[in-house]
Amino acid sequence: MSTPTTQKAFHFTEVPPQGKFAIAERPVPTPGDGEVLVRVEAAALNPIDWKLTSSPEFAKMMGIFPLPLGTDGAGVVEAVGSGVTTLSKGDKIVFQGWFAPDKATFQQYAIVNPAFAAKIPANISLDQAASLPLGLMTVLLGLYSPASTNSLNLPPFWATGPSASAGTPALILGGASSVGQYAIQAAKLAGHSPIITTASPRNTSLLTSLGATHVLDRSLSVDALVAAIKGALGGKPLLFAYDAITYADTQAVAVRALAPEGKLVIVNAVPMSEEDTKAAEGKTVVMTQGNVNVPFHNAVGAEIFAQLSGWLEKGDIKPNSVEVLPKGLAGIQDGLKRMEENKVSAVKLIAHPQEMP
Repeated sequence: MSTPTTQKAFHFTEVPPQGKFAIAERPVPTPGDGEVLVRVEAAALNPIDWKLTSSPEFAKMMGIFPLPLGTDGAGVVEAVGSGVTTLSKGDKIVFQGWFAPDKATFQQYAIVNPAFAAKIPANISLDQAASLPLGLMTVLLGLYSPASTNSLNLPPFWATGPSASAGTPALILGGASSVGQYAIQAAKLAGHSPIITTASPRNTSLLTSLGATHVLDRSLSVDALVAAIKGALGGKPLLFAYDAITYADTQAVAVRALAPEGKLVIVNAVPMSEEDTKAAEGKTVVMTQGNVNVPFHNAVGAEIFAQLSGWLEKGDIKPNSVEVLPKGLAGIQDGLKRMEENKVSAVKLIAHPQEMP
């Protein structure tokens, strides 16, 4: 079957609050040199998608309207541009897209840089694969990218062998979130021990299966959580924390639990209270940026995607549990609303762009 010339795409029409979600037709792009065209079979929803459409300042910063949405995708290579040697027509791949008309994933076809794609092994479904890119990259780029203002710039465990982190504790706030689940798995691969996380108690078995050694009830007060963390450390200093949620209270737990020379990765910019500002003195705090298409992440992003198929095949990285939304692209709007209202827990919402409502 030949590739169509037009496709359906889900986008945001103009700067909020005037803008709205819409599904429209647009051309199917042609891959250029060093690119492939992918038929997008599964696309994951992320918080950034609804945040872009709820903040006029955030949306204006992107500078593209209609604003294409979606950066996590999995699908089948439809066409291969000249110079591409790593992928072939028919390959099933997972990839990270971008908020650009031809590269977003809330559409039926997308242009992909093969450096930011990985073949999907037989033990992983397209839906599972689509859950990976932004969550995993938010973790790994925040820890290992040489972009110093957005990363701790640690030696990458996949390149250095036994990690310098081996045997040291790690704290993951928000372990049941998509980012939190990947942060736990990264901590395990880097050899951290113990791996302490916070979550609803109902997610304990999931998070211990991913590598957490202690799952603390996220509903405890800041003081109670800090005390519980210190108890779980067994006398070791806490030098590393990853706040996969970054609300005021989770950030407070992290900076108060860290040792004086500790390091913290956050995912949102949240002002600190006077007490927490004092607690953070002398500690390193960086806010991660989780997309490999940003130029300063290109090199390490390509390294990560080169490893990804092997990690998935061996079970070193396990995808999120997924929930497939009904109605294809038309189901995305309700999914984004659920996410904005905090009605999604421990699963990744997936849309099927090829499915017609």
